Amino acid sequence: MKNAVVLLLGLAASACATSPLGRSQLMLLPDSQMTMLGDQSFAALKREVPVEPDRQVNDYVRCVADAVTLDVGGSWDVALFRQDSPNAFALPGGKIGVHTGMLRIARNQDQLATVLAHEVAHVLSRHANERLSQQVAVQQGLNIMQALADPASASGKTLMGLLGLGAQYGILMPYSRTQESEADLLGLDLMARAGFDPRQSIELWNNMESAGGGQPIEFLSTHPSHATRIQDLAKRMPHALDLQRQAAAKGRRPQCDGVRLG
Repeated sequence: MKNAVVLLLGLAASACATSPLGRSQLMLLPDSQMTMLGDQSFAALKREVPVEPDRQVNDYVRCVADAVTLDVGGSWDVALFRQDSPNAFALPGGKIGVHTGMLRIARNQDQLATVLAHEVAHVLSRHANERLSQQVAVQQGLNIMQALADPASASGKTLMGLLGLGAQYGILMPYSRTQESEADLLGLDLMARAGFDPRQSIELWNNMESAGGGQPIEFLSTHPSHATRIQDLAKRMPHALDLQRQAAAKGRRPQCDGVRLG
């Protein structure tokens, strides 16, 4: 027990990282392992949940995702799942999942870009690694491979929840409010750099709140309060609008709504 604690303290001391917005983080797992977990989890989900076959709608979602991730680098796999719940997620290794129900809430390309940029920001900030690292530090180890082999088990549900897929497996382990706030602000910058209208981010969150019928819907269950979110986005909006103007000067003017309408 004593040796395990010493080992964990040593790992913690050597695993300090900094988020894109400057916050200190604990990272115990190598990025290669996180990529493997993201790849395998995404593949398992696609086997279990039906995907939307409509090519035009898929092209629309892909158009927005491609624009958002243009400056991020890497290859991003996008899947549109036929699920009524308004949800979306992104996983380590460049995986993006969107529920068809989200398209009722995100009513145009800029609002969908808000959602996707927010989720991609979680990946860029390595929030899943941070959460898994905290779990490892607390529990002195998590049998990741065993958990991945049986997503329906208690350990499997815990792993999926930590990766950001908890809603799919009946267990909600949301990101912390600090992580959500980081994803909001970094996501706002991402969508603006891609040429989307950052002002639509506020409209998207208004749509989310309205869709809940007075109760927060699952996607917002642990996010910062609506008023706090709007306030923080508004404070960063001048910077985001400047990024959008720079993107427009480079010819970045996404036309994904035209793809959706055909």
